[in-house]
Amino acid sequence: MSILVNKDTRVIVQGFTGSQATLHSEQAIEYGTNIVGGITPGKGGQTHLGKPVFDTMDEAVKSVQPNASLIFVPAPFCKDSILEAAESGIELIVCITEGVPTLDMLDVKKRVDELDLTLIGPNCPGLITPGEAKLGIMPASIHMQGSIGIISRSGTLTYEAVKQTTDLGFGQ
Repeated sequence: MSILVNKDTRVIVQGFTGSQATLHSEQAIEYGTNIVGGITPGKGGQTHLGKPVFDTMDEAVKSVQPNASLIFVPAPFCKDSILEAAESGIELIVCITEGVPTLDMLDVKKRVDELDLTLIGPNCPGLITPGEAKLGIMPASIHMQGSIGIISRSGTLTYEAVKQTTDLGFGQ
C-alpha cells in the first residue's frame, strides 16, 4: 500500500552528481525507484548513472516529466532548490539536507502551502513504500510491505520503529 510514492512515481534528483546523491540514487535505482534524471547546474546534457542530467528543473520537467523531487544539495542552496521544484509544479518534494536556515524554510513553507504541494524535510531520512520506491537514505533491508505508516523527525527512531514492526511480522 502506498500513500505518497509507488513504482510509477517519476523522481528527479536535485544535486544529482554529488557524492551523497550518487550513493543514494544508485541504491534507489537498484531498489526499483523510477529515477528519471537529475539536476546539477553546469552539467546539463551529460548522463550520470545512465540518466540524463539537466541544468534546471524547467528543462527536466519538459523532458522527463517528473512528479517528485529528491534533494541532496548543500544547505545554503536548499531554499532555491525547493522553490525551483515547487514553481515547476513538482507535487512531492523530499529534502534530505540538514542545517537549512530556519528563515529560508519560512519562505519555502509559505510558497509550498500556496501551491498546495507536499514537502517532506528538510533534515529527514526520506520516505519509502516497501517493494516499490525509495526516496532517501533509509536502509531498504529493514522494510517490509504492509499497512503501517511510520513517520518521525529522527532517522534513527524511524529505523528502530521499522525494524521492530518488521520483526513482529507487520509491514510498512
